[in-house]
This record gives sequence, C-alpha cells and structure tokens, in this order.
Amino acid sequence: MDLYAKAQTLGIQTEYIDGSGHRRVTTPEALTAILDALPPQAPRRIIADPVVIRGGQAAQTRLSEAARLPVQWKLANGTGVLAQGEARERSVTWPSGLPEGVHRLQLSDASGSEELPLLVAPQGAFGGEFDRCWVIAVQLYGVRSARNWGIGDFTDLQHLLEFAHRLGADGVGLNPLHALFDDRPGDCSPYSPNSRLFLNGLYIDVEQIPEFRADAETKAALAPLRSHDMVDYVGVAAQKWPALRAAFAAFKANPGLGRWQDFEAYRNEQGTLLSRFACFEVMRRKFNTPWWEWPDEWRQPSDAACARLRRARDSAAEVEFVEFVQWTADRQLGACQALAHKLGMRVGLYLDVAVGVQSDGFDAWNEQTAISRHLGVGAPPDPLNTAGQDWGLAGFNAAGLEQRSFEPFRQMLRASMHHAGAIRLDHAFGLKRLYLVPRGFGPANGAYVLMPFEALLAATAQESVASRCVVIGEDLGTVPPGFREQMNGWGIWSYLVTMFETDDRGVFRNADYYLPDALVTFNTHDLSTYAGWRSFSDLKTKRALGIDPGETDEGRWHALGQLDDVLRRHDIHANDFYSVASFLARTRSRMMAVSMEDLLGIVEQPNIPGTVYEHPNWKRRLPVSIEHLASAIDVDALKRATRERSHTG
Repeated sequence: MDLYAKAQTLGIQTEYIDGSGHRRVTTPEALTAILDALPPQAPRRIIADPVVIRGGQAAQTRLSEAARLPVQWKLANGTGVLAQGEARERSVTWPSGLPEGVHRLQLSDASGSEELPLLVAPQGAFGGEFDRCWVIAVQLYGVRSARNWGIGDFTDLQHLLEFAHRLGADGVGLNPLHALFDDRPGDCSPYSPNSRLFLNGLYIDVEQIPEFRADAETKAALAPLRSHDMVDYVGVAAQKWPALRAAFAAFKANPGLGRWQDFEAYRNEQGTLLSRFACFEVMRRKFNTPWWEWPDEWRQPSDAACARLRRARDSAAEVEFVEFVQWTADRQLGACQALAHKLGMRVGLYLDVAVGVQSDGFDAWNEQTAISRHLGVGAPPDPLNTAGQDWGLAGFNAAGLEQRSFEPFRQMLRASMHHAGAIRLDHAFGLKRLYLVPRGFGPANGAYVLMPFEALLAATAQESVASRCVVIGEDLGTVPPGFREQMNGWGIWSYLVTMFETDDRGVFRNADYYLPDALVTFNTHDLSTYAGWRSFSDLKTKRALGIDPGETDEGRWHALGQLDDVLRRHDIHANDFYSVASFLARTRSRMMAVSMEDLLGIVEQPNIPGTVYEHPNWKRRLPVSIEHLASAIDVDALKRATRERSHTG
C-alpha cells in the first residue's frame, strides 16, 4: 500500500482546498512525519468507527462488507461482561437499557478479532434551565482592584459576580483558567496551557488562605504591581509564589479547623491525576529540560515512580506543595460558583477551554498515546493568513483517544465543567477534524486528520448532563459541511459573532436570523473592541505591525453603515455600544455575552492573533478598579438594553 493510500485508510486527508480556493497536497515528507507521530493503528475490518447509542434505546450498527459472517460480539466494562451475542446478518442490533458510559466492544470473525469503544449517551447535552440570559465577559487577569496583587484573582471574581448580578446578568464569562508554567510567568497566554486539567495558581487570592500572614516586605512590593497598566506577570509571580509557599508552611505547621481533612478530601477526589501532576511539576523543576529528555523512569508516567518521589525526604514536601496550590485554587473557584448559585444566577461561571496544550506540559506527558507532541494544531492558508497557522499546541488524536476509551477527553471536560454553568470549546471544528502540522514543517504543509466526531459529541453530552453544564462550540471560520447541524443535533450550542453575521453583500443579519441554541456576542478577545472597530484603531494597529488586516478603510466605512442600517431596522436610532447590546438582546440566541472592554469603551483588543512580542497580548489591565466599575459604566443604559433577558427584567 503506498503512502497516500495508507494515510487515507487512517483518516488523513492528504489534499484539501484552502481558504483561497487553491488545491493543496501534503508532501510525502510531511505525510510520513504525520504518520510516524500517530500511535500504531490497524484499519478496522468489521466496524470502522466507535459505536454510539443515544438515550439507552435499541440501536443497530451496520457491519462492513469485509466482515466474515457470523460475527461474535461481546460488550464489557470495568466490572465485567454487559452483553454478548452473534450476528448472522450484516448488522448488529444492540440490546436496549445498556448503562450510560464508554464500554469496550470486542468483535471476532473467521479472519480475526478487533476491539473498539461503544458509547451509550443521553439524547443530548444539558440544555440549561433558562429561556434567554446574558453574561459579562471578562479577562480575569486584567481586573484591577484596591486589594489584588497586580493580577485579577478569585476574590475579584466573587465581586464581579455580585456586580453582574446587580446589573441583571446571569453570569461572568472568563478566559481559560488552565494551569500554565509557574516558572515561565512571561508565557502568559491562557490558550497555551501546561494542563487543561488543573488551574493557574496566580489567580489564587493568597490573603484568603487562613494560615497566611503578609510581611511588611511583601506589602511594600505590591503597590507598584497594582499601579501598572499591564500585568507584570514576572513581578506578580515573584511575590505570589513565595507567599503561597509561606502559606503552605504555616498550613503544615498548624492547619485551621477542618482544613487538613478538606485537603485530604480534595486529594482523594482527584486521585492519581493530581499525584501525577504534582510529581511532574517537581520533576520539571529538577531536570529543567523537556520531559522527553528526562531519565528513562520518568519519560512515561509511572505511579510506582510517583510513590517513590512522594516518600523521598527531599521531594515529599514539594509534591505536597503543588497539591496544596491546586486545592486552594479549586476551593476558591468553587466558592465563586457557589456564590453565583446563592445569588440565583442561572449560569454563574462560563469558562473557556483551550484547543490544545503545550507539548512539554503535563497533559502531553500524561497522555502520550492520545496526544502527540510531534504534531501542532493549526489552520491551513486562508485569505487572512496566507502562510497558514501553527499554534504550537499539541492536540488529541483519534487512534489514541479510541484506545483510551475517550477518557483523556472526558477528563478534560470534567475538569472544565466542575465549577461552571457553561463552557466554550475553542475551535470546536477539532471535534470533527484537526489540521495538524508536523514539527519542523511550515504550516502550509499540514493535513486534516479526521476525528471520531459522533463519539466525541456523545462523550461531550455524557459529561455535560453529568455536570449540568451547557456546552458552546466555537464554530467560527470555514465550517465543514453538516458540522453545525450535527453539533446542534447533540445539543451543543453555536457561537455567533455579530461582526461576522453578514450576507454576501455585507448586510448585517436581522435579530430573528440568529439560532436559539447559541451564544451571541458582538466580538471576541481576538477581534477589535467596539470602540476600536468604530475608530479604525484595529486596522491602524495591524498595519503598523506589518499585518494585513484583511479589510480596507472603505470596507470598514461600509460595515459601519450597514451596522447603523440593521440597528435602524430594529427601531434603534443610536449606534453606541448600548444600542448594539440592545440589538443583541433581541436575538433569539439563548445566551448573550457583553465584554467588559466594550462596556468601558476600551480601544485596544486583548489579543492580536499572529503576534507574540509585538503587542501586549493577555496583559492589558482594565482602566478602572472593580470598586469604581458602576460609575464607569452607564448602568441605566445597560439595564435598558438587556431588560428583556435579565433575571430582574
């Protein structure tokens, strides 16, 4: 079998039409690198894809023509055999009433045997318990307050929830809170995590830890950190991590009432994953090289090696410290969602989930079958980025996920949903196919690799229902045929950005065009703010950076006129941001997000894609502190705009 034929049998699309309409064919060298980076996988003969059964109902699966009848099948889970039987025709009718979960299906015929996952899922994802609502979207790091340490924290988040509630909002939407690298604080992108299973310790309010006592030196160092217009991540980390260590030492010496028992309870809740993460972090500092260069005993996760590390005198406390930080972060974030529930907010926290992880981080080490460090997730060339994109992130692969019964994917969802009423999956197209670029090749030389879409939707529905958490799929860009319909059919919502909701003539769509099961927002953190958009600031900034903004000044004038037109069609006769919010509030979409940057009239956007050091991405702090937000925002105008979807409306 030649290289391209082999790739096709493994779900690798070796050619595609790019965003400019050009046919692209992956080179043999790049294709070989992609194949080498994926776990070994023999093409299946009897049933090609994981089996999905919805709602516990009876279902049938067609057997392939290569299957030699009769076919014996056996369905097993961790506790034993659930069902078994024999198929004498080219289909299997599965028994009804199978328990929800991911089970292993063993198949055999005269030519051999194979095994694959079988998922029993609910009819769809959790749909939310509200008609229409709205949330305020905030970059948590940028929140300014009189008491934080130069970066927004979980106590600020509690105050934001209270503020949002007073405005009639049902929640606060946040950038990803994933764990980054604590010893590389300058690498601050929340979308380039060390792990999606754990939290960023810099968001902890150290002063809320009962055992912590601030010394005079620390207090003196905080004033300049609070005064900066940008988050000084290096400076914040230099204060916060020693403070967390001091709090840990005090906790170990004399924990507050019931605190040690709660710490133990958290460690038991998290189990092996937390232990591995803590050991990984200790080893990362010890070896100071990527994990694939570590000594052999540590290149793969080993619970026996972790147990030895936990017992060693020089490392036991370090392992425990990492666990202490995660416990503290988890409990503080949990207190935020508990407050939202107490206030009667129908969403509470709406959290973002990154599309991939850093290849030298914990998740890539812990899941070497399901995540390949040799392949970067990206996007093919298109009119906005003619070279293509490699985001430098490692993502899941189909073969590894199927071998692991989708557990790594479900763990990621479970961690993200634990303290959330809604989550957004960044680049949701990755559920159907991922554009993967092999290390050492340019982004134009990647290939689309198919994912087990139906099975991932089923797993998402399972976790969503279990956590009672709405799931929003970020489906912006070139939408694969049938993608949105299939995603929505499983109860996963769309992500609608008004900036892009225009027809071929650039006319903005009316409010009744918007899908009901969707989140609607004017823009995103990767796009211009409203004030920046109206003032052409985004176009000027990109041109100054040597980036083609993909839009002329004439095109922007046309867009501004078209926005005014759609507002007038809805009897809205001003064009300030509150007028736009009023239009968004009238759409049928069940959730609406309003960004704090737009409420404050900020011109600069949080992130400019395609830049790293050229622009202060993920650093800009809000111009006013949380204590003065109410006077910086036209609260009456906002309440009027959002009245029909407010909990107080």
